[in-house]
Amino acid sequence: MKSIDLNCDMGEAFGRYHLGMDGEIIRHITSANIACGWHAGDPLVMDRTVKSAVKNNVGVGAHPGFPDLLGFGRRNMDCTPQEIRQYVIYQIGALMAFCKANGTRMRHVKPHGALYLTAVEKPDIARAVAEAVANVDPGLIFVTLAGKKGEIMARAGEEMGLPVACEAFPDRAYTPEGTLQPRSQPGAVIIDPAEVAERALRMVLEERVIAVDGSSIPLRADTLCVHGDTPTAVTLARNIGHALEKEGVVLSAMQAESK
Repeated sequence: MKSIDLNCDMGEAFGRYHLGMDGEIIRHITSANIACGWHAGDPLVMDRTVKSAVKNNVGVGAHPGFPDLLGFGRRNMDCTPQEIRQYVIYQIGALMAFCKANGTRMRHVKPHGALYLTAVEKPDIARAVAEAVANVDPGLIFVTLAGKKGEIMARAGEEMGLPVACEAFPDRAYTPEGTLQPRSQPGAVIIDPAEVAERALRMVLEERVIAVDGSSIPLRADTLCVHGDTPTAVTLARNIGHALEKEGVVLSAMQAESK
């Protein structure tokens, strides 16, 4: 019987600014990637989101990004690998404290935004992030991009002895090279629930995704992501879950083994 994790980026409000529909979407997912205060989130939001995850039996993970509140962590920053390593340790530690305060444990770490996409391309950055995760807790699952394009990240995690979970994005368009279409380009974010559910089924059952040029890209995913700031996020998550369960796929929190 096939199983898959369904994760969502959450806790991305900040102060008086509200973003996402965390309270609704958390009922339809199995893992939450919680912002750690640098690209979004603050101590009150982090605590509230961890509490909600615990209440809904959802796995908790850290979602560290560049220190870029104004750009929501989606702008690249010229940081050294050493700086990135310390930035990631800092953010994991902050969320880990809220996990401990709420009687739960952190399960995974997934880089956010530009940090994620930089780690996909640059081995030294991928290693810095993986090293940070391993230094805090080598039992944490390292979330990497599924498919050939994610091999740099996956290899960095494996070299550090981390469990690795490969991630695919049914609500994002893919380039022919196997990475995500830049958000600056039309059609990069897919909001139609039926189309997103169909893409999720293809990713899980056929282990492939159709790129923007119509080519078929092979990928094997352990977890699917729905972006919490997408306007139709709640419907997307619900439809993905229903479509997968209809095909006999079980939704369960991400699992991975060290290789």
